Amino acid sequence: MSPKSEAYKFQIWRNEAVRALSARSDANSLATAAALAFTNSYTAPSAAPTALQLIARASELAPDSAAMGWLHLQLCAAAPACDSRNVATVLRWVDPDNGAAWLSQLSIAHKDKDAVEVDRILADMARGTRFDFYYNQLMVVMFDALGAVRHALPGGVVASDSAKLAALAGVANAEIIPPLSPLIDSCRESTALSERREDCLRLARIMQRGDTIIVQMVGFGIEKRLLPPDSKEAKNLAERRHLLEWRTAAAGKVDSSILPWTQNARARTRLAEMRLRPREEDVCIALLRQYKMALEPAENHR
Repeated sequence: MSPKSEAYKFQIWRNEAVRALSARSDANSLATAAALAFTNSYTAPSAAPTALQLIARASELAPDSAAMGWLHLQLCAAAPACDSRNVATVLRWVDPDNGAAWLSQLSIAHKDKDAVEVDRILADMARGTRFDFYYNQLMVVMFDALGAVRHALPGGVVASDSAKLAALAGVANAEIIPPLSPLIDSCRESTALSERREDCLRLARIMQRGDTIIVQMVGFGIEKRLLPPDSKEAKNLAERRHLLEWRTAAAGKVDSSILPWTQNARARTRLAEMRLRPREEDVCIALLRQYKMALEPAENHR
């Protein structure tokens, strides 16, 4: 990797950020260091144990934080040598209403082709009232933690607020959002009139109110496969999915302003909304309102 390349500069910045954050004693700094360190483990496996130690310390400092518990669970579940069962149990104690806390255990049961365990876990997931990844909360935690050590970091890379938010979105997408294919596959394997189908339907509808766009989209996808294609319910589902896609795209255009001098201001505006609202869709709606843009596509008004 060339020392002049952007990838090399980012790697140096990340390593310095991990070093500076690891030296601090608060949970948010240690959790951010863990997330940044773990992104390096895909090319340098030796980074994983350090990341797991950091997130374990953060979880001990903030035992009642579901967001810390979630990040701990995701890093552990992605590390082959880490047993995620105890971490998952702790998270379910802290936030028993979040069906997503069962995802890592579902992945294990699905991989083992244990249909009885898959059914049991899906039933437990469907008893929840939310399906959250704490995405906005963790993004704000990481952004603020990096701000506290900004003077210890190299300049010229990830220096602006917009660049920092973009870099953290990459980290969050890799570390905060877990694989959803085991859940999708498990529900696809359900049969008509089975208990699994009913649990998957309930879970899909919970997911459609989830805190991340990807969770909502997966929820729409699961329910679509379980409904008669020509039914009124399927039509209503398609309309709600289209509205979510449209709002997400419209809000994305706000972020990707072609005027460079407005990008930092818009990044700060999005971050301010993320502090107030746990759901990505609600942030999109708030941004569209703030910039006096339509909340629905034009065809909805015909």
